[in-house]
Amino acid sequence: MSAPQAPTLRAVLETALYAADLDAAEAFYGGVLGLTRVVRAGERHVFFRIGPAMLLVFNPEQSAIPPRPGALPVPPHGGRGQGHVCFAATSAEIDGWRERLEGAGIPVEADFLWPNGARSLYCRDPAGNSVEFAEPRLWAPQDQA
Repeated sequence: MSAPQAPTLRAVLETALYAADLDAAEAFYGGVLGLTRVVRAGERHVFFRIGPAMLLVFNPEQSAIPPRPGALPVPPHGGRGQGHVCFAATSAEIDGWRERLEGAGIPVEADFLWPNGARSLYCRDPAGNSVEFAEPRLWAPQDQA
């Protein structure tokens, strides 16, 4: 007997990064990148809206604690080490991001073209997570690149 066919996934609704210093994360994602903060829960997490999606930044020490009785049953989770997030941007927008990042004293680690011609720019957030700005055609099917 074969397994039933998987339902179609439509998009990534949220992605999470981990940072022990939420003040620094909020200054970077809210201040430098200009994302809209949706909620901050003390030293546990700060969440930002990006169009229809969400960027969740958790303090790994706090998100690893099991929920207290009566709280929402979100399982403990957390990451260690450097994570990665990539924001979609046109080449002209990447130029603007490079200028904004450099103006804020944030070093650009790389700015290059992939073999399919898509451009990516990389930097680090205050927690050391890899932050990329890339042209969406980076992941376009070969017949659409």
